[in-house]
Amino acid sequence: MSTVTAPSPKPKAEILTPELLAQLERLELVTRKIFRGRMKGERRSKRKGQSVEFADFRNYVAGDDLRLLDWNLYARLDKLIIKLFMEEEDLHFYTLIDASMSMDFGTPTKLEYAKQLAAALGFIGLVRGDRVRIESIGQPASYRGPVLRGRSNVWRMIKQLDEMVPGENMPLTTGVKNFCIRNPGKGIVLLISDLMDKQGYEAALRYFVSNEMDCYVIHLLSQEELQPDVKGDLKLVDCEDADEAEVTISAPLLARYQQTLAAFTRGAQEFCSRRGIHYMLANNQLPVADLVGQHLRRRGLVR
Repeated sequence: MSTVTAPSPKPKAEILTPELLAQLERLELVTRKIFRGRMKGERRSKRKGQSVEFADFRNYVAGDDLRLLDWNLYARLDKLIIKLFMEEEDLHFYTLIDASMSMDFGTPTKLEYAKQLAAALGFIGLVRGDRVRIESIGQPASYRGPVLRGRSNVWRMIKQLDEMVPGENMPLTTGVKNFCIRNPGKGIVLLISDLMDKQGYEAALRYFVSNEMDCYVIHLLSQEELQPDVKGDLKLVDCEDADEAEVTISAPLLARYQQTLAAFTRGAQEFCSRRGIHYMLANNQLPVADLVGQHLRRRGLVR
């Protein structure tokens, strides 16, 4: 009698590779808002207070703290100029990951990509002495993820991310509201989500604004969603609520899909821009090292 041996489970991809770590070591997280830390960190960041050191001037950009405007220079030059001060302080960095079933799609899945991105930015914060907290959308309001600090806690962060699995189909608004209840303090918050929620994303993002956080939204979509390679008669099943639709894929239908997708992403970008939220559309094929070291650096999250 022949026997069939079950295939060995596919090994998990390494979240933080040595090559990625080498690039992250040189970076630090920065914020354009003023937050008072509770402990001294290894960073030098902008805030007003005692014993501050004047550093430089730069042009005002949307989202900067208005208290840092130099009105004397405005009167002389008719330009909005920001005064930069430097002081040693710690920074609170939060990452909120959408772990709904729609994130379990693509190669790599959007959730796997989100976890690697969260690990990369969390690593930067930990080695710089910042406070790092990573949570997922589906956690109850009473849950508070561990606050990590220091290089020695990198392994705890990786373990926490490894244990994060898809399936938390909590509405985005409820998840963000619960997060803001759990984390009333100021800091940088990064939301990684595909924003695919039938109730919309607008109310969810307003909670971040009301919490006065320096908010970044990574709108993460897979290559299959951005450029679907499908044709023929298909039955589409919603992975979160099991809704079904039978469609015939044709060139005109794909064109309408692209128009709808473009309107969706453009609407999200405009919504965020009007409220001082930093928005970026990301493809799961973009290397995390490039996303962090190039794109997020240009947007001011890292330097």
